Amino acid sequence: MLKKILTAKHRGFCAGVERAVEIVEKSLIKYGSPVYVRHEIVHNKFVVENLKEKGVIFVESLDEVPQGTNQPVIFSAHGVAQRVIEKAKNYNFLFYDAICPLVSKIHKEIILLEKQDYQIIMIGHEGHPEVEGTAGQLQDISKLTLVQELSDVDQLYFPSDQKIAYITQTTLSVFDTQEIVDALEKRFPNILAPKKSDICYATSNRQTSVQEMAKTVDAVFVIGAFNSSNSIRLVETAKKFGCKYSELIENVDNFDYQKLNQYQTIGLTASASAPEEQLNLFINRVKEKFSPEVIDFKEDEKIVFKVPNFLN
Repeated sequence: MLKKILTAKHRGFCAGVERAVEIVEKSLIKYGSPVYVRHEIVHNKFVVENLKEKGVIFVESLDEVPQGTNQPVIFSAHGVAQRVIEKAKNYNFLFYDAICPLVSKIHKEIILLEKQDYQIIMIGHEGHPEVEGTAGQLQDISKLTLVQELSDVDQLYFPSDQKIAYITQTTLSVFDTQEIVDALEKRFPNILAPKKSDICYATSNRQTSVQEMAKTVDAVFVIGAFNSSNSIRLVETAKKFGCKYSELIENVDNFDYQKLNQYQTIGLTASASAPEEQLNLFINRVKEKFSPEVIDFKEDEKIVFKVPNFLN
């Protein structure tokens, strides 16, 4: 019988996600609907559906936005390639870039590395919008090599006089990425590392919180989305650090709460793109069926990214 729920110390929306959603909501207030958003503003169906109800239209291509519209077009927190920005300018769209400032930092890094004639290794997941947006900053895409897992390092070859640097996607597993970095530095002793880790504070904090929790609970449940890298990494982190069972929950309405009866203590967290209200809704649903003690460890990260002044 379920007796206890422990909540993660760091969980839920990060500052970059909060800023992106706020940009969309303030655009709705300033310009009215529709507001067009290229790609999901963040990887969370609850957030996306909520914004659709308010008048947001999500598109995968700028060609889906009506030509001549005076309504704003917003780019997602994951960042976009330079060609997308140029296309928006050519179409004379009013557009706002809701890119997370920590992703924007990586864009500046990769542009500078190309100018300095480095061959760039990016640790990340093929097809992820953040990876595509970062690669899209380059003038010469052949300057970039994607490494997805440890075994990819063995396949790399560069001339002995080639300058090499690496960057990473912001939402990777801190632990798996370190293994890849160690392998890169062993194979290429002179490889240039970022001055500060590219994995963002929110990803790192949420994984550390789950790592701590995994040792003390029977199962960990992550509120998030199946297409969210940071959500999936939290599930993997729980398993990596000794929790026998870990599960990603995308829809709290469809979850089989009776399965919780097989555990005495569960850990609960929400990914950086999942709203706190979804975690609270999950807890309330559990309380309807069981009477667990809820121990809330949440701490404020005290990091805020401001929206552009012209939207205030």
